[in-house]
Amino acid sequence: MEDIEKKLQDVINRKNILKNEPMSKHTSFKIGGIADYFIKVTTVQELKDVLELANNLNIPITIIGNGTNLLVRDGGIRGFVIKLELNEFKIKRSTNEILITVESGMSLGALSGIALKEEIAGLEFLSGIPGTVGGAIRMNAGAYGKEMQDIVVKTRVMTYDGKIKTLDLKEHDFKYRDSILSKMQAIVIDTCLRAKKGEKSEIENLMKEYSSSRKEKQPLEYPNAGSTFKRKEGVVTAKLIDECGLKGYSIGDAEVSTKHAGFIVNKGNATANDVLSLVEYIKKEIKAKFGIDVELEILVLGDEK
Repeated sequence: MEDIEKKLQDVINRKNILKNEPMSKHTSFKIGGIADYFIKVTTVQELKDVLELANNLNIPITIIGNGTNLLVRDGGIRGFVIKLELNEFKIKRSTNEILITVESGMSLGALSGIALKEEIAGLEFLSGIPGTVGGAIRMNAGAYGKEMQDIVVKTRVMTYDGKIKTLDLKEHDFKYRDSILSKMQAIVIDTCLRAKKGEKSEIENLMKEYSSSRKEKQPLEYPNAGSTFKRKEGVVTAKLIDECGLKGYSIGDAEVSTKHAGFIVNKGNATANDVLSLVEYIKKEIKAKFGIDVELEILVLGDEK
């Protein structure tokens, strides 16, 4: 372990290397066991160097952004957990459109704040989505009738062997809450998004409207990982959960939100096992009542305790 730490310090600032770090500090669920090494990466070169080190030493890697769509199991994560803190952006304006190239570690809130300041329209739907640009690309995040696939032009990724590749829109293979990036061993470096000139007041009003709607409908007062299950064609999963009478049903400190049945919340000291037991119970009840199989939207990582 000491040898690994020394090698890491050759490529990463010591303050950005955390040993035996609780993942509960790095997920919006406030749940998760210990990561062997939690590494904050601030440049593309650092990312390449850490990947090379992991490959040379045969160490498993896990990439995270803000941990907002994530459940880490109670046994934690072995190897390197790499948090991307890449936050650069540039704006290119032309007569008909505006292109924003933004690095993967930037939060969607910060990106929409830049869009507001620069009077750029088309990104308002991102303003209330927690998480980062990289995570949003990976899962084709969306809200209010728009998704990432509607604004992405191209994305640069780094494969686990350190090579950089550019994906055009088609190559992303965007689907509902999914993309090619959930299947390929590659990390988003940056993405180019298409937007347009807008009126500041109109952009701000739309963002306020979306924000107000989220506060009203979602259980933002408790730690959660966003919508727990994917929607299915013609089926609103939250409605099925509600119709099963499961609002407020809990296992340990994991509870089906009383405000929005599509969310599981951490009422205080929920474990990953509590959440996963609740997930299985919900699946079983929906299958029994409606004959429908529902699929998780949140990503589950790590080892069982």
